[in-house]
Amino acid sequence: MPAPDQLTFRALADPTRRDILKMLATQDMTIADVSGHFDMTRAAVKKHLTVLSDGGLITVRPRGRERINSINTQGFAPVLNWFEYFDSFWDDRLIALKSAIEKDKK
Repeated sequence: MPAPDQLTFRALADPTRRDILKMLATQDMTIADVSGHFDMTRAAVKKHLTVLSDGGLITVRPRGRERINSINTQGFAPVLNWFEYFDSFWDDRLIALKSAIEKDKK
């Protein structure tokens, strides 16, 4: 079984899944709701939703016979942490560039 962070990045690797996340960011949706936006089978959409759920990016709760898919903002933490590392990389370089430019002005 891959590490949880790996499942999160795997879920984000596919453009269809990223499109699904954008839709779920605005409203909770059933599989049928999501399927209506794509030219693919409902089974294929269910597979994408399963990958997103395995990656911790969405939650699924039952409502009667339906399953409601919702965005899980806390699931994006591994991605944000990964980008924060590289943000500090650029922050250090931009601070050094700013210092060099200010030194040249003097």
